Amino acid sequence: MPVSQYFATPIYRAEFPKAAARGLNKELAAACLRLSQEDKAGRAWSRAHNYPGYTSYASLNDLEHRAPAFKKLHELLDAHVGKFAQSLAFDLGRRKLECNSLWVNVMNPGASIHSGHIHPHSVLSGTYYVTVPRNAGKLKFEDPRLAMMMAAPPKKRSAGASHRPFIYIGPKAGTVLLWESWLRHEVVAGNAKTQRISISFNYA
Repeated sequence: MPVSQYFATPIYRAEFPKAAARGLNKELAAACLRLSQEDKAGRAWSRAHNYPGYTSYASLNDLEHRAPAFKKLHELLDAHVGKFAQSLAFDLGRRKLECNSLWVNVMNPGASIHSGHIHPHSVLSGTYYVTVPRNAGKLKFEDPRLAMMMAAPPKKRSAGASHRPFIYIGPKAGTVLLWESWLRHEVVAGNAKTQRISISFNYA
């Protein structure tokens, strides 16, 4: 059939080795929960913005100096971001993408919802998952062409991933997901009984 597929929207997924992730996640979970108790500014921001838990997004920008586990994670993320950037054929010359923000998310049980958004002022964004309880909300990605599909008919239930307007990804502890920062995404409602802990980041 004379049809070619163009304008792909790639999403990168990798799993940290189980043995290494287990130890790292234990350190990260302890550090994240400690911050959720100590970071008064972050807790206040979360309350003011109806965030269902705690995030250091608007309060802390020095996580690597607060616990060695964050620095270790940053180094591991650099390698994955480098691979993803290469697969996207970015012409960076002698430059490289650098992490310009790294923040903690501790989502309360049964409230793992984060409405649709993008990440301005960055090139690549992503999330590393420290703990993912059963029935936690999935990450939902939106086809960037959605606004131009006013008259498009619905897709068949059998449609492949490249034809669907939304993609849902259920990560697990040790998963890292990367995407281009302009890609709209959200965390949908789940029914988890314990906290979900993740660390999000931007590279510019």
